[in-house]
Amino acid sequence: MLNPIAFQLGPIPVHWYGIIIGLGALIGVSLAIREGKRFGMPSDFFMDLILIGMPSALVGARAYYVAFEWDAYKGRPLEMIAIWHGGIAIYGALIGAVIAAVIYTRRKGYHFWRIADICAPGLITGQMIGRWGNFMNQEAHGGEVSEHFLRHTLHLPNWLVNQMYINGAFYHPTFLYESLWSLAGLGLLLIVRRLPRLKAGEIFMGYLIWYSLGRFFVEGVRTDSLAFAGPDWLASAIRSLWSPMNFFGWGAMEAGKNIRISQLLAIGIIGVALLLIAYRRTRANVADYSDPIEQAAAKRAVKTLNNPVH
Repeated sequence: MLNPIAFQLGPIPVHWYGIIIGLGALIGVSLAIREGKRFGMPSDFFMDLILIGMPSALVGARAYYVAFEWDAYKGRPLEMIAIWHGGIAIYGALIGAVIAAVIYTRRKGYHFWRIADICAPGLITGQMIGRWGNFMNQEAHGGEVSEHFLRHTLHLPNWLVNQMYINGAFYHPTFLYESLWSLAGLGLLLIVRRLPRLKAGEIFMGYLIWYSLGRFFVEGVRTDSLAFAGPDWLASAIRSLWSPMNFFGWGAMEAGKNIRISQLLAIGIIGVALLLIAYRRTRANVADYSDPIEQAAAKRAVKTLNNPVH
């Protein structure tokens, strides 16, 4: 097992998890700054955005987890904020970050969709890198697999296989599945955003669709999923959608409560994103991704100059 603690600052241990998450955030924001320069946007805007977005994401991640595990936390208010005891959810982090971004962009006079498009490759990059923090902690893994599956089906190196040996058994490296899926998504977003006639918001919604699609399948083998007991017809439909993974030797979905919240949410996000893309395509006033980005205040000033009031 690799040591999850990178070094000590006196009595305070510095964990690899935090270092990796921070590295992912820095690389992600650097991608946003680089693309923002094409539109004449200052780098300070994105630095301020991440300073606001990261705490909001952390609060959202914890609040989401506590909400769906309420029976374990009700009556224990101090434990609700004890994030160091574990228990965060990436969809909650995304919700928290989006809320902060909507408020911040409106205060700065920018349209949210334009900024979300610029930030989308950085978001998926942060997730791609951040999953390796789970690897260092030996957490957020899938169900049991054979050593043969890891070494000879997935052809993983020794250092990775050894880290997936936890308490006497080998497990699905779900962090790796998500990281590689995010890497493919990053390449796709970087290509798609240079296509002509791309509408504002479609890069961000494409990111949501891609990530949610991968998360739906990976979630099926996770052992720590938030779940609830739902109707059998819905559970059966989800199992049917997930069944192609049997061809990759993943085996059956992990047992537990029959509806995994992240799988259900992934389906919902994909559906809503596709509907939004279709709806916005019918509107004549939606900007193209390649159009200049202007602040609302600047647009009003230009309009006033062109149409002076007498």
